[in-house]
Amino acid sequence: MEITTERVNVTVDTQTMGAYLARPSASGTHPAVVVFMEIFGVNSHIRAVTERVAAEGYVALAPDFFHRTGPGVEYGYDETGITEGIKLLNQLQADEMIADARASLSFLKRQNYVQGDRIGAIGFCVGGHMTYLTACETDVKAAASFYGGGIAGPQGFGGGPSTLSRTGKIGGRIVCLFGEKDAAIPLDQVDAIRAELNTHNIAHEVVVYLGAEHGFFCDQRGSYNTEAAADAWERVTALFAAELAG
Repeated sequence: MEITTERVNVTVDTQTMGAYLARPSASGTHPAVVVFMEIFGVNSHIRAVTERVAAEGYVALAPDFFHRTGPGVEYGYDETGITEGIKLLNQLQADEMIADARASLSFLKRQNYVQGDRIGAIGFCVGGHMTYLTACETDVKAAASFYGGGIAGPQGFGGGPSTLSRTGKIGGRIVCLFGEKDAAIPLDQVDAIRAELNTHNIAHEVVVYLGAEHGFFCDQRGSYNTEAAADAWERVTALFAAELAG
């Protein structure tokens, strides 16, 4: 499917958050998906994922939720990128991230080419956590969280309530995808997420890929896992087709 891309600005309270937008070139309205970045910013990988989502028939928006402390950063998958990205990660506040998510949804709903009642989210690393948080705090219909670290931690971003404790507020369907060998997300945390989703009868799927590490979906990382990435994409497209396009 042919797509169109552009840089846009999203208003969050009195601030401006940059974002990358990709959408089908065909006229008419389409469901939408918010694409949440890793600690490396809206870099070439996230832009490629955004375009890939758009090629499936969705309006895809990748907001820069580092806009308060590092607007426009784009880091590579090396030691410097990790170090600088973690500095920005450590400055995130849950309330501000929720505001960014809600502003992204509001932006999409105002566009005349978006079906405003059919919006989902996908995210990776910190963006995977952001996706889970967004599923808890907004009306997204579908969410795909890739290796979201800290979801089951004792506290949320900035020391607020843990994201896991918000699980009961999820109204849509969520798919959580993890790597068995992810050093940043112990399997007991994955079990805690699964248990909490079950406790609240949330429509969900939790998948653990044997042998896969953190970042297994990104083909720019040494941890890229072809089989896990392919299977995960099939699950994501099935999720969005059922909950957003159906």
